[in-house]
Amino acid sequence: MRAMLLACGLLLAASPALAQRTDLPPADRVNEALDNHPSVAAAAARVEAARARGDMLRKGPHEVTVSGSYIRRTVDREGGFNEFDTTISRPFRLPGKAALDREAGALGVEVARNQMEDVRHQTALVFSGLWHDWLAAGSHYRNDLDTVRGLEASIAAIARRVALRDAAQLDHDQAAAALAQARAQAASSLASREQARVTLAATFPDIPLPPEPPELAIPELPADGLEAMRDLVIERSHEIGAADKEAQRLDVTARRVRADRVADPSFGVRLFSERGGTETGAGVVASIPLGGGYRRAAADQASAEANAARMELSAVTRTVEAMANADLSNARTRFNAWSNTESSARSAGDAAARTARGYQLGQIDLVDLLYAQRQTNDARRMEIDARSEANRALLRLEIDSHSIWAATDRE
Repeated sequence: MRAMLLACGLLLAASPALAQRTDLPPADRVNEALDNHPSVAAAAARVEAARARGDMLRKGPHEVTVSGSYIRRTVDREGGFNEFDTTISRPFRLPGKAALDREAGALGVEVARNQMEDVRHQTALVFSGLWHDWLAAGSHYRNDLDTVRGLEASIAAIARRVALRDAAQLDHDQAAAALAQARAQAASSLASREQARVTLAATFPDIPLPPEPPELAIPELPADGLEAMRDLVIERSHEIGAADKEAQRLDVTARRVRADRVADPSFGVRLFSERGGTETGAGVVASIPLGGGYRRAAADQASAEANAARMELSAVTRTVEAMANADLSNARTRFNAWSNTESSARSAGDAAARTARGYQLGQIDLVDLLYAQRQTNDARRMEIDARSEANRALLRLEIDSHSIWAATDRE
């Protein structure tokens, strides 16, 4: 136990900001692990792709085109002539289109950045879930070991009383059965703990884990209040940010497509030589596509997509508001549930202690003692589950409100 506490202390000492949660790893280690997660790295690469698309839109596809031809002409009684012509032309964006392209490109980068931060946020929730699975399994295992040790001590005392003919062999058999059941439960808890550990280590290998998980911290309500954190969930939501920027981008794109119903003209110069150089010339050439039904349909499609994006923004906003309200309700009710189970576990422990003293004095049967011990074990397990769920709910509210493990932690 002392070695475990020392390892946990080394793990947690680097994070004074998380002093209220002694069972969490240092924030800088978590941020590093989140940044290095493949899902977050892929989303960061998409931000770079969005920047490249923005550069493409800013520069435009209007490139210089060079065309030419060579002809060998033969004229009766005049002979043959070498003739050629060359045209160099380039399309030009009409006024206003370049500004729309730049705006659309910049908004595309904002969309990708918000999506990356949302992926990072979802990854943080995954880490929180795996971490609490490990903590809860470790606390269950320690509790089950305590139960096993208590029963081992009890069965040793009963064995002495049986040897002195102060207790029946049936008492020893009943205690042995309870001990075997407790050992089986401890073995199951150990298996759950090790499974949770390997899953956590494989998913987030950048976070070093101590040999045993820290003890689950006592849940504490945030100083600013749960309602204030609920408001931050909506205010800082990257899902809403991404949907909002996407709606703006598609609106700009729709305006750009409507502007493109008047096609961009092309201008250039043409050089030619005919009859072997007897005739030469140079001139200016221009062309412009004449828009028709296709460009009109493209503009209608872009407008419809912009309208859809605005409706999706409204839907995402409602979803995030529902999530924020659920976070608030879950944190409050889980905390209250833990408070009740903690009182129940304490009362069950007190009752078991009095029952044990009564058994030692010969005033209480072994059946009653084993029942009280089983009740105490069940109450402690319920308290561990309730404490884990309360901590999960409170930490989720912190993560969703970007109060912990957020991008701002790295700045």
